[in-house]
Amino acid sequence: MSDYDDLIQHLRANGHRLTPQRRMVLEALQAGDHHMSADEIAQQITARYPTISIDLATIYRTLRWLRDVELVSETSLGQNAMIYALRGRHDHHHLVCTQCHTVIEIDPEVLEPVRTEIMARYAFAARLDHIAIFGLCAACRQGDAP
Repeated sequence: MSDYDDLIQHLRANGHRLTPQRRMVLEALQAGDHHMSADEIAQQITARYPTISIDLATIYRTLRWLRDVELVSETSLGQNAMIYALRGRHDHHHLVCTQCHTVIEIDPEVLEPVRTEIMARYAFAARLDHIAIFGLCAACRQGDAP
């Protein structure tokens, strides 16, 4: 679900209130063409609505709520901040090199056998919507990285 109007309809159909703050955070995520930190979302909102003040605490609260209603994925790529993306629009996973910090996107299907095995072994329905796996890229393993 990536179309902004579909997101709004989904929230309303499930009885969720759409406050101005929630709307602004959703708009920022929808307009972003990459994963965004809360700071980047705040910058996007300020750029679009220069006369409106929204604090980071409100943005974090809104992002947690959007994550809990399963519209936003939250992950860490080994930096100091969590990053966020609309689910369905950016469903993918990452390999993150701990040496050169290269980030490689991998197809979600790669982790499907893991999801299946977790269900079979533990009867646990794993939500694998946005995962970062840390290690060394090929260049760093071969000593070719800058």
